Amino acid sequence: MNAKLIKFLKIILPLALGVFLIWYSIASATPEERQKTLQYVSEADPKWIVISVLMGIASHLSRAYRWKFLLEPLGYSIKLSNSYMAVMAGYLCNMGIPRSGEILRGGTISTYERIPFKKAFGTIISERVIDSVMLLSIIAITLLFQSELLLSYLQEKIASPIITLALLVGLIIFGVLFLRVLKKSNNPILVKIRDFGNGILEGIKSISKIKQRSAFIFHTFLIWILYVAMFYVVKFTVPETAHLSIGPMLATFVAGSIAMSTTNGGIGAFPIATAAILLLFNVDKPAGEAFGWILWGSQTAINIVVGALSFLFLPILNREK
Repeated sequence: MNAKLIKFLKIILPLALGVFLIWYSIASATPEERQKTLQYVSEADPKWIVISVLMGIASHLSRAYRWKFLLEPLGYSIKLSNSYMAVMAGYLCNMGIPRSGEILRGGTISTYERIPFKKAFGTIISERVIDSVMLLSIIAITLLFQSELLLSYLQEKIASPIITLALLVGLIIFGVLFLRVLKKSNNPILVKIRDFGNGILEGIKSISKIKQRSAFIFHTFLIWILYVAMFYVVKFTVPETAHLSIGPMLATFVAGSIAMSTTNGGIGAFPIATAAILLLFNVDKPAGEAFGWILWGSQTAINIVVGALSFLFLPILNREK
């Protein structure tokens, strides 16, 4: 298949899926359910939305500050403003092209802070590894709170564990064989890949060289506490979710986090996933989808606005570079 066509499909298919899910959500609802959802959204208390948005902004700022700790062992001290704008520009880019934000973020900081891209990108991968551990930890905590309900949901939505395990083993075997070939090959293309990989590895190793380890750990926990908190406070915008405890909200957070990776910025998928989980806690579909749209819409709006402003101000504030 043509490489340009593959690239185009990677961009358009998640977006098309998101649009389809929005259509499906609207089409599958009765007129009364649609009216009820709109009513919940229009009557949402703006105070809690603002608090959630401020928590989201604070989490992004904390992420930008934490990034500095990963780059310092490599000999680079970056401006917090550049770090923050690179993070927000990356979030905006992810809404157009899934998973492209990390590349843009690394390229942006490389351009304005004179950091080799492969090293900057390596630290971003380090972040993703750490964030994956944090998400898995939250999933484990959620299982303790709501094990029976969440497991029954995952069994319906995820493929057979045996198939998943077989695919994982196959990928591991392929990865090991590829690394052996890559290590010994003199092919110019593979040599470039190996050099690039070494640069990324150096960035990943920066975790073990962090000087301000306590501050790094603090910001890692702060980021994820803020993520969960911005979910939690939005429950007060919808009467049917206001009574929910931390257990159901953690389960909703897990579903929403997974949904974010399925379409561009979670469009369409996020409200459906959160509503599906909330149904398990006796929250009707209109209320659950209203919760999802309020949370997704407010956070997405901030990412679009701040991300666009970051694109605008990055070159202005770095004219000398």
